[in-house]
Amino acid sequence: MYDLIINNARLYPMSGHASPATQTCLAISDGRIAAIGETGEARETIDARHACLLPGFIDCHTHAVYAGDRADEHAARIAGASYQEIARGGGGILTTVRAVAAASEQELVDGARPRLATLLAEGVTTIEIKSGYGLDTANELKMLRVIRRLGTELPMEVIATFLGAHTIPGKHSHESYMDLVIDEMLPAAVAEKLADAVDIFVENIAFTVADMERLFAAASAHGLKLRAHTEQLSNMGASARAAELGALSCDHLERLDEAGVRAMASAGSVAVLLPGAFYFLGETRLPPIGQLRKHQVPIAVASDLNPGSSPINSLLTCMHMAATLFGLTPAEVLLGVTRHAARALGLDKEIGSLEVGMRADFCLWEIAAPELLCYQLGGLRPLAVYKDGQRVNQLQATKG
Repeated sequence: MYDLIINNARLYPMSGHASPATQTCLAISDGRIAAIGETGEARETIDARHACLLPGFIDCHTHAVYAGDRADEHAARIAGASYQEIARGGGGILTTVRAVAAASEQELVDGARPRLATLLAEGVTTIEIKSGYGLDTANELKMLRVIRRLGTELPMEVIATFLGAHTIPGKHSHESYMDLVIDEMLPAAVAEKLADAVDIFVENIAFTVADMERLFAAASAHGLKLRAHTEQLSNMGASARAAELGALSCDHLERLDEAGVRAMASAGSVAVLLPGAFYFLGETRLPPIGQLRKHQVPIAVASDLNPGSSPINSLLTCMHMAATLFGLTPAEVLLGVTRHAARALGLDKEIGSLEVGMRADFCLWEIAAPELLCYQLGGLRPLAVYKDGQRVNQLQATKG
């Protein structure tokens, strides 16, 4: 006796490719996929009426917990200021740091909840959220507690990443702040079990490759997964080194060179592309898509939802941008928000594809083909969203 059977669906398992399966039914028990292509007795049976059935989407890189906005900085960039100039003038990330410090934990939860609900309504069943707008121990822990709370209050999987190494607050020297991150913030986050991974912004306005090496060594000793923001604004060789050190992903990558691509391919690191930030910052240099394909680096796509460089509360919009701005094929985009996004989180044995034993995270879409999700901009929502085999949106699927 299964818990649920979905019949008459067009299955797109995303298990290594984006082609449809020959099977048309899916059985779920205990929150996991129990069978594909088999019928039988079930407590509930749903006729999908030939809707597309895809894995739940995974937004594997966001900064979705924040306070305030940075609309004035957007206006300044339109007037000609660069992201780096705004940051060096005390704006940028530090603007949001001040807003987060002034906000209570409950205010941060209340602000982030509708953002996540919007993503859930688009079919996102797993989201990664970074800290990094605290920049002192109390506020970094506050952010991580908020991220953990969101995972209990919404029917989504919420992955927490400690990004204390986001930028350097003015009251610290480079060295003293890295000491604080590694010797105080990180152990405190681990003690409260508030982080699943660490991240670091390696850039000429932020941290160095040597800083990343120190942080990764400490995080690895605590058993945390490793990720890095690399090669967004300049090429510092950070992607190659991060890959060598075991980073699950390197993210942004507009200025990644072929040596970095080869290192990522050798290590199996995922290239997480963030077209929302590329678009919003008015970048013109594309990530090296051809080199990533040539060396068979898995490509993920994420929203990078944040108030400064990607205030885009829509993974579907970023999927469209990945195809339109970066030239990814629909298959690459779809794998980029399912299987490869799961791999970027180290969760590809649990989520990201429709295979027996995987968690039953999936969506039903009343569309002609999944490629439409990369083609149409706006107006798309799934018929039904399932997390661990339970429907979590309000739309009713047709029962048979």
